[in-house]
Amino acid sequence: MAANTKTSRKVARYGVPVAVAGVAAATIAMVPAFANAGGPDLPGVTAQQLIEKIAASDVQQLSGTAKLSTDLGLPKIASGLLGGGGVTGGSAAPEDKVAQLANGTHTFKVAADGPDRQKLTFLDGKDEYTLVHNGDDVWGYDSKSNEAFHEKGAGKGADHAPGDRLTGSPQQLAQDALKAAGPTTDVSVGETAQVAGRNAYQLVLKPKQSGSTVGSVQIAVDAENGVPLRVRLLSAQGGKPIVDAGFTQVDFAKPAAGAFAFTPPKGAKVTEGTGGADHGKTGGDRQWKALESLPGFGDVAGGKGDVKVLGEGWATVARIDTGAGKGLNELEKDQNTPKEARQFLSSLGEKVSGSFGQGRVLSTRLVNALVTDDGKVYVGAVTKDALVRTADANK
Repeated sequence: MAANTKTSRKVARYGVPVAVAGVAAATIAMVPAFANAGGPDLPGVTAQQLIEKIAASDVQQLSGTAKLSTDLGLPKIASGLLGGGGVTGGSAAPEDKVAQLANGTHTFKVAADGPDRQKLTFLDGKDEYTLVHNGDDVWGYDSKSNEAFHEKGAGKGADHAPGDRLTGSPQQLAQDALKAAGPTTDVSVGETAQVAGRNAYQLVLKPKQSGSTVGSVQIAVDAENGVPLRVRLLSAQGGKPIVDAGFTQVDFAKPAAGAFAFTPPKGAKVTEGTGGADHGKTGGDRQWKALESLPGFGDVAGGKGDVKVLGEGWATVARIDTGAGKGLNELEKDQNTPKEARQFLSSLGEKVSGSFGQGRVLSTRLVNALVTDDGKVYVGAVTKDALVRTADANK
């Protein structure tokens, strides 16, 4: 029983659900790894064996430097709203900083010592933003503004562990990708690679369904210890990765004893957050304010919107009934809307029509959203045509 319990903890920690392992034989291409030109010469493995290697990994201690690059193809105004100029922005709440990772290239240092101690430091020139989880304490510190955000008793949260606040690492992205693997996914072993000076296999996930904006997800797995070292999300249209997150340097030795200690610098403004099950709402509430200012979106931001999931796997589309009764086209025509706002709205997206009536499609390289004139929003990682077809069939 003890051995089974230990295995369960490993599987939970690295995010490879039992369901994935159970359907692996039916959904995973059992193809041995093939040589990569210039890549390391490693023994052949199957995708099933590589997933098992990730699940069996017992690495809990590491430190290193990682880089996260995101290219969603957002318009300049959206990039600015997400803080494209850097990770510092005058607020030390973790949620405010995580939102900025949706654009541009960011470098950060990471350290971990078991489930109770993690540290991420986002580097922005001479400025830094640090997130520290040390037992029941979670700290966020912005050196530019000299502001700190603190939660005491964060480890008592009922919904998730405080370490979840420190996501964005290659390991977490790999967990999310593997959780999504199922009957709609082809999983195979790709070319070998070297990441941060370490030999790695590559697990490749590809959508079986047509219409997805995702070409593939590539997970580089340390050949020795099974730790995900890099994750790349590639567009179906080609070009550079939509998301490229990986270590540039990594060390699996135990971090120094004082690596997770944090004391706010003298003169720093400290904001105390709520601990326990409600921890994190302080910063999160601020993130919803922008949505609540849009007509009809207040109900969605407050959890009152009618959300329906359409389709499955990579072709999944969420339909949100905002209750607004109008879309971007209607707002553009409304004479009560300021002239400058109408001009701005006219530049957003592409006008489309179907059995749902009129609407506007807002596009990125990964996600497309259709806002119809009756106030419904259809959103998913699918192409514009696939999104319109889904809306036509589910008006």
